[in-house]
Amino acid sequence: MSRFAEYLPPNKASELSGIASRLTAPGKGILAADESVSTCGKRLQEIGVENSEENRRRYRELLFSTNDSLNEHISGVILFDETARQKDSNGTPLIKLLEQKGIIPGIKVDKGVVNLAGTTDECTTAGLDGLKERCDEYKRMGIHFAKWRCVLKISQHTPSYLAMLENANVLARYATICQQSGLVPIVEPEVLPDGNHNLQMAQSVTEQVLAFVYKALADHHVYLEGSLLKPNMVTAGQSHENRFTPEEIARATVEALYRTVPAAVGGIVFLSGGQGEESATINLNAINQIPLRRPWPLTFSFGRALQASVLHAWKGKDENIGASQEELLKRAKANGLASRGMYQGGMAGAAAEQSLFVADHAY
Repeated sequence: MSRFAEYLPPNKASELSGIASRLTAPGKGILAADESVSTCGKRLQEIGVENSEENRRRYRELLFSTNDSLNEHISGVILFDETARQKDSNGTPLIKLLEQKGIIPGIKVDKGVVNLAGTTDECTTAGLDGLKERCDEYKRMGIHFAKWRCVLKISQHTPSYLAMLENANVLARYATICQQSGLVPIVEPEVLPDGNHNLQMAQSVTEQVLAFVYKALADHHVYLEGSLLKPNMVTAGQSHENRFTPEEIARATVEALYRTVPAAVGGIVFLSGGQGEESATINLNAINQIPLRRPWPLTFSFGRALQASVLHAWKGKDENIGASQEELLKRAKANGLASRGMYQGGMAGAAAEQSLFVADHAY
């Protein structure tokens, strides 16, 4: 008798790898619209709009009712629980709006970062309790992938061994539970850009964090072909005195990935990490042009870097919906081109190079 159990039946494994392939189809990426109530409120406050459930619904409806050409560059959308249960002004569930465009609905399933006892200002992520039941419900609702974010910090003493080990195991437990429920897990171990570290330090820490993550995923029998990785691009700390070129960032990022991420992984969807909209796009483009081994699709799962121009154009006014949707289409197309190494500039949004950095970002 084999000592290896069958953790996923072949039909479920096939379904998961198929979803992962659709999410990382050439020229497409993911819109992260999973801001919590408080974080979405901060975005709305910046444009003078009250943080109410109705205004949050109006904004998400604006995004998801953009014309059908949105699916040319957006393969999936990550939702917050509140959004997943809302309907548009005509009574159509927002999930259905996405399905009608051929866009795959996803969901944020973590409950946010919490203090990790025994460390110096480090954290882990809550939400494993009841996760299986929530994943089963989301699958019944028509949701097909999930996201869970863990946060690591670079300082003189961090990330610690304990923080890397704990967050890797949390991500692995989440990923296994998702796959058992038929959801493709997006594994997000974000190394924050806060600090004055240089590019080499950012690369070394990113490599170490990813090594911990993929050891844990192997230990927990995660089916890699039916999973996605959502990492940070390797950039120097926000307070570092030197600015590095897109080519230098691309080389550091791709080196970190091919040294640590198995080729079997279904795809890599970068977070923007507080970069300006145009910078995130240009860096993604450079990543897809760098002459290094890239065995996985390398695309985007941007939140702020897809939405800043949209919010800037909307300002909470119905008469601005068309203009704000055009901004979304423009940013989606720019990043779709960048995911194929074909972006040539000239498509900056209304927010352009406005800094999107938030210190010690939590949501």
